[in-house]
Amino acid sequence: MADDVFKALADPTRRTILDELADKSGQTLFEICSRLSMKHRLGLSRQAVSHHLAVLEAAGLVETRREGRYKFHDLNTAPLRRITERWLVPDAPGPEESAP
Repeated sequence: MADDVFKALADPTRRTILDELADKSGQTLFEICSRLSMKHRLGLSRQAVSHHLAVLEAAGLVETRREGRYKFHDLNTAPLRRITERWLVPDAPGPEESAP
């Protein structure tokens, strides 16, 4: 799971998408494409943005929900919290220490 998160975060376009979802959660693909184009001057096709969103969703960083014919994308910070807690929480048992 952490590998998927790191892979997703490795791409600057995906980090920009996460920034936009942090700024305004619950966006449609059209809204995300518009914000990337207008605010960041990124000329990406809808298919390219959709692919980036799929990678982010597979990593658990983006959750989707459908309302009628619309699909909304929301930021999910839980995977980031799990990663930071792994190294930032003092005296937390590591993965090899917690196994019996």
